Amino acid sequence: MNNDLQTALDIFRLNAIRYAKYQRYYDGNHDLAFATEKFQNTFGNLFREFALNLCPVVCDAVRDKLRIAGLKAEPPALAGGFLDARGGQKPPANAGGSPSSDIWTRSRMGLRSGEVHKEALRTGDAYVIVWPDASGKATIFPNRAANIAVQYDDEGTGNILWAAKWWTTRDKRVRVNLFYPDRVERYVSKTETEVIVSDARSFVPYVQSASFSLSQRGLDSTREQAKASTLNNPFGAVPVFHFANNADVGDLGRSELEAAIPIQDGLNKSVLDMLVAMEFSAYRQRWAAGIEIDFDAEGKKLAPFKAGVEHLWIAENPQATFGDFAASDLEQFLKVKDSFRIDIASVTGTPLHYFVQESTGFASGVSLQQNETRFNAKVRDRQSAFGQVWEDAMKFALQIEGVDQTDIAIQWEDPAALSEKDVLEERLLEKEITSR
Repeated sequence: MNNDLQTALDIFRLNAIRYAKYQRYYDGNHDLAFATEKFQNTFGNLFREFALNLCPVVCDAVRDKLRIAGLKAEPPALAGGFLDARGGQKPPANAGGSPSSDIWTRSRMGLRSGEVHKEALRTGDAYVIVWPDASGKATIFPNRAANIAVQYDDEGTGNILWAAKWWTTRDKRVRVNLFYPDRVERYVSKTETEVIVSDARSFVPYVQSASFSLSQRGLDSTREQAKASTLNNPFGAVPVFHFANNADVGDLGRSELEAAIPIQDGLNKSVLDMLVAMEFSAYRQRWAAGIEIDFDAEGKKLAPFKAGVEHLWIAENPQATFGDFAASDLEQFLKVKDSFRIDIASVTGTPLHYFVQESTGFASGVSLQQNETRFNAKVRDRQSAFGQVWEDAMKFALQIEGVDQTDIAIQWEDPAALSEKDVLEERLLEKEITSR
């Protein structure tokens, strides 16, 4: 059995725990904490599904600005033109459709590229696999981070030595594929299971007739090879491409939620304390003095009055007095809650107006640009990192299509929105240059 299979299974098991936490917090399934055990016993069931969830804002604010405006391929004779963000082709004059636009549109990447960015921002990692489909055409397959494992070259070249993918089939078996630069090894679990198996000895080589033959593209492969547990990879590179978000050298990506989760826990705690205080002070406690107290048969004191709008409190003693306790001041809870919003905005680099709506009115365009300077710098950093991976993936796809040595450039929408004044000035400048 291939030792890399056991390594991949170990990576799957470790990553599943890490990715699951980020997924839970993004979905609002948070770890709630109460002030005391008494509060937890009293309100645990009442608030178990509660969360003032700001985690999606941290991820979605970046994703909304990671929009691919198009991809440009050179030389034009091979790739021909510019692909707009919706997957539509803008070919140059007297040019037909381009291989790059066909691959992008066929894979529905106008939509699914945003899903890849969201996965990378949320969990820290995202992956796409580029491989021929049933007809032998290059197709891009986005994958969840928890289903992929990659092993990089220890020499620091940044090359992926091998990659692995696992998934469950309809017959409740676990499939694992190992991707190498020269082959693809396929395995299946011996028994039925719906979770990842931790022991490589529980797998056997998977043999099933493939639905296509790479020989359709003039490559050195046969249907007999496709029927084997090991498929030939004639492209000379691992067909798995890794989108690592804010990664350190030699490490996997880091989730945008990594720094936000501790503050999110504190925010939930402050709101829960406020709700508990509201529950206790919703009905103001009243007191009475100078009245006689009755006792039951066991000698226990009986409450002299029942509180409610339909009950009248009467005392025979003319010196009796009544009153109520002051209501709890919830202003301090509101201030703490707002301070946590500021903290999340600070540690994640997300503009504060994404979390708090200004009560004084809407900010001007110039003010928004100034407030988003740090945020836009982070977005451009993600554009640079993700764009490089998209370019590598598209070059590999074009290699499958038989288009070699084609340079791909990913075009991104500018994260800093221009004001109306800036747009008018640019148009006037373009008109002036054109008229010269």
